[in-house]
Amino acid sequence: MISRDKIRPSSIAGTYYPADKYILERDISLLLENAPEVKLPRPIRAIIVPHAGYFYSGGVAARAYRQIMEQKYDVAVVIAPAHQEQYDFISIYPGRGLHTPLGDLPLEMSIIEKLTFLHPDIRLSEQGYQAGESGLEVQLPFLKWTQDSIHIVPLMLGEQSERLMQILIDILPQLLQDKNCLLIASSDLSRNHSDAEARALDQVVIQNINDFNPNQLIKDIQQRRCEMCGYGAVFATMNVARTLGAQESKVLLYRNSGDITGEKTSVEGYLSAIIY
Repeated sequence: MISRDKIRPSSIAGTYYPADKYILERDISLLLENAPEVKLPRPIRAIIVPHAGYFYSGGVAARAYRQIMEQKYDVAVVIAPAHQEQYDFISIYPGRGLHTPLGDLPLEMSIIEKLTFLHPDIRLSEQGYQAGESGLEVQLPFLKWTQDSIHIVPLMLGEQSERLMQILIDILPQLLQDKNCLLIASSDLSRNHSDAEARALDQVVIQNINDFNPNQLIKDIQQRRCEMCGYGAVFATMNVARTLGAQESKVLLYRNSGDITGEKTSVEGYLSAIIY
């Protein structure tokens, strides 16, 4: 039973992004203003965005969020990997909303209830939502700013397994096919490599996304030709978006942390992409 009185507090405000509402509004506004709009032949079904602190990857994430500002969605399904603990199911926060300094994002109860009914490994649980878990939460201020009245379905992958990916690929399309829905996959790229090594690894991801080829992406991940901490979220999102009518995917911007800090010996990669 979902507790409709429970709202998860923000646990990374003040570290990954500003805790002050007005400073956060200013920062997001500036990031979005510097992100050019891309003209597309059809509506966006999904975005792929990084989840580092805004200082590092906020500009990259803004490229994707800028593209949905002129579209209005009723519900966002946010899929992210759990970093701080592992468990063998997909967790949904057992409450009625998630807090950001910009306001609360209410959970889409009707879809959540159907998801938990349809498969025993999609569960209401606070696993994956402990303090400091950033994969999902870092998306919420951007989402609140660009889609103020949206409801969300937060899905935390307790492991990056083919089994959990396939559950989402099988179940989500049947629940979302008649919904005005946006899918969001949260993932960073390679980590702790030199700038040159990171760019070579990350280029493999970029090519697979531009080719709209999630199957090759998984093969390349498995054979260590590239890295993504949230590859399960990306693989599931690309497949679900295709089932829902998407025909193309496009990487909008790639950067790594060295582009921000100047430190090139050990970097983390970020990209933003749209699926439409």
